[in-house]
Amino acid sequence: MGPIPLCILLPVMVLTAVVAVTAEENTIDDQYTWPQWKVPLVRKRRTVPLSSPSFAAHPQPELSGTCGIECQRHIPSPSLNDLEQFLSYETVYENGTRTYTSVSVHGLNEVTVWPRNTSSRSRHKREVYGTDTRFTIADKQYSTKYPFSTSVKISTGCSGVLVSPKHVLTAAHCIHDGKDYLDGVQKLRVGILKEKSRRGKGGRGKGGKERGKRRKGDKVKEEGLEMEENGGRGERKGRGKGKKIRSRRSLDSGKPSFKWTRVKKTQIPKGWFKGVSDGLTADYDYAVLELKRAPKVNHMDLGVIPSVKKLPAGRIHFSGFDDDRPDNLVYRFCSVSEESNDLLYQYCDAKPGSSGSGVYIRLKEPGKKKWKRKIIGVFSGHQWVDVNGDGMQQDYNVAVRITPLKYAQICYWVHGDSSECQVA
Repeated sequence: MGPIPLCILLPVMVLTAVVAVTAEENTIDDQYTWPQWKVPLVRKRRTVPLSSPSFAAHPQPELSGTCGIECQRHIPSPSLNDLEQFLSYETVYENGTRTYTSVSVHGLNEVTVWPRNTSSRSRHKREVYGTDTRFTIADKQYSTKYPFSTSVKISTGCSGVLVSPKHVLTAAHCIHDGKDYLDGVQKLRVGILKEKSRRGKGGRGKGGKERGKRRKGDKVKEEGLEMEENGGRGERKGRGKGKKIRSRRSLDSGKPSFKWTRVKKTQIPKGWFKGVSDGLTADYDYAVLELKRAPKVNHMDLGVIPSVKKLPAGRIHFSGFDDDRPDNLVYRFCSVSEESNDLLYQYCDAKPGSSGSGVYIRLKEPGKKKWKRKIIGVFSGHQWVDVNGDGMQQDYNVAVRITPLKYAQICYWVHGDSSECQVA
């Protein structure tokens, strides 16, 4: 066979290079794309009435005795019957009545098995240490706009996130201490940040002289928040301005105000109750609240991700109402130090009041170039964790992950129809 003519060889070389570059780009895109999950079905078996709760429990500033990631490694995997018991749930209505609903789980074997994670053993305490990395979103220009507008305040002293037009996801311990409902749950309310009415036609007093003008520092703040939402990726325009973002952590525009809405009903998995799931109680620290009226703000969808640490940026975000910054929305982002199938340990600075916040990340939608934020967990808060099951406790930041099974349950609570919850 003679030599290949150059006119044939060059196109082949170019085509090979194009295919290689395209394959590499597709691999990178896959890392930044939301995975498609087939989730099991959670269906109602029967609902029975229960006696009204006492509503006598008191909020706990810190949880203790939690069986954490290492401790749970020594516990056998729950059976299907166990999971059905853990996912059965109580519903409490605004009139104080209560029901118990047992469920059945279908298609569990069809769900992709999550890989066991053996990540770093490093830990950080929940107390703010070193430089405070939280951002106070005091300016209504940002706090009442998506994604921050999805964060809500719970009247029991916690935070939450809107996951539908009228459903809020929060931590179960913000509603129930494992034995009884908290004393404020019977009149539970949810607060949505609102913009105050402005006097005059402008933004400052009569005459509206500031109408249409941006306040000094707004551009800096906007660029800073965009940088955080991008997970630290990309270039920041104007390095001189970028250096000021960490020191300029809020733009005060007066005391925040809330529009409060009554809760119609509350649903909590039985796995959270004492003596039901034993060492797995921490995995079920979540609850859903249905509001009487839907607020006129956008919500954030739920998402399922197999590993946060394996994402290119490896960062999570959440906003809540920390007690040390009264009524102000506080945003933070940080890396995950360790994860299991159901729990996350992370580095985020936080204070009491932020429990129940929705933990989210941002990835591309499949087949599209559009980025979308989704809730992948609930910030459980500062917990004294039994690390090895020997009674020795350490304090960590803990978040409960949204697994395919939890996604199916929460989706069923929201839609009331499990057939709408087959793909995450």
